[in-house]
Amino acid sequence: MNTPSDPLAAALTLPFETDAILEGLRPWVECESPTFDAAAVNRMMDLAARDLALTGARIERIPGRPGPTGVMLGGCVRARFPHPDGEKPGILVLAHLDTVHPVGTLAALPFRRDGGRCYGPGIGDMKGGTFLALEAIRQMVRAGIPASRPITVLLTPDEEIGSPSTRDLIEAEARRHAVVLVPEPGRPGRSPVLGDLVTGRYAIARFGLRTTGRPSHAGASPGEGRSAIREMCRQVLAIEAMTTEACTFSVGVVHGGQWVNCVATHCDAEALTMARRQQDLDAAVERMLGLRASTPDVALAVRRGVTRPVWEPSEADLGLYEKARHIGQRLGAGIGHGSAGGGSDGNFTGALGIPTLDGLGVISAGHHTLGEHLEVDSLVPRAKLLAGLLASV
Repeated sequence: MNTPSDPLAAALTLPFETDAILEGLRPWVECESPTFDAAAVNRMMDLAARDLALTGARIERIPGRPGPTGVMLGGCVRARFPHPDGEKPGILVLAHLDTVHPVGTLAALPFRRDGGRCYGPGIGDMKGGTFLALEAIRQMVRAGIPASRPITVLLTPDEEIGSPSTRDLIEAEARRHAVVLVPEPGRPGRSPVLGDLVTGRYAIARFGLRTTGRPSHAGASPGEGRSAIREMCRQVLAIEAMTTEACTFSVGVVHGGQWVNCVATHCDAEALTMARRQQDLDAAVERMLGLRASTPDVALAVRRGVTRPVWEPSEADLGLYEKARHIGQRLGAGIGHGSAGGGSDGNFTGALGIPTLDGLGVISAGHHTLGEHLEVDSLVPRAKLLAGLLASV
């Protein structure tokens, strides 16, 4: 097979087919893989590893390890594709295969195509984009189009909880590469099918909170108790009231009490704060760690959890974007860019100074909800964008 003289031009004419992409994506979406179910995540890793191996990659499995709560998490897949440049620093395609949707979500959110949308748990965040990157590589291999650099795909199991068990692996792998491409969902933009890209991410910090009260019988002697739940409710209101334009605060998980006829002794919560600038996040962390109980009869403990550093775009990041913008022009559409919230593993690689381009996945919406879907018309243009980048960055 002859090598094309212009790999980028050849990549932009690859015969991607919408129906074939959806057919290949369906088993991925129907293999439910919530972060805290290691067996389910590993089944998804098995499926992806097989597809990568069939495309010609050398597969390595990296065992999982316990997360911060002691729960065992799934393992990783590292797939390396052969390249004439051998071990030269190459392109790292960085993606996660865990989702927030528990096993059984398919009953309420089955894989289905409805007009211009296709639905399913994790289809946008981010199985759709991950599969699209694989499809771009597969089409390039079939056509004999060389990537500009050696390609490694790293699939991780815990991004949805801040990557506590894989951050060290992600950063070590990224340091061995020249470029990082992250197929997280694309952002809406001027073009409905090409959308915009992400060239920076806000900083994020997570916290665990526990209130400890005094138990009593809720029916016979409620006044003798001090409710940990009541105190946590006060704290939730106070925390979310700290939100400003510079920094947001939210509480997403609350667990309290054991018996309805007992004044609750303990209540636990998880909070998240996000800021555009690192100094704003640092100030938010101080405020969270400085929280105090509203009454001396109840104790409050705040523990800092996983933190994602702010990723501010560098000249190298913007250089990657310019290549993507040029590809978009050749595809007939403008592509914008910007920093985004929501965090991704691109926070880590971008903050390290490794040229990173994020938001390269499918155009999608409803993430983390029972309305999660991708825009079908975005599949082929986004696949061509990925293939063009792999051929030229």
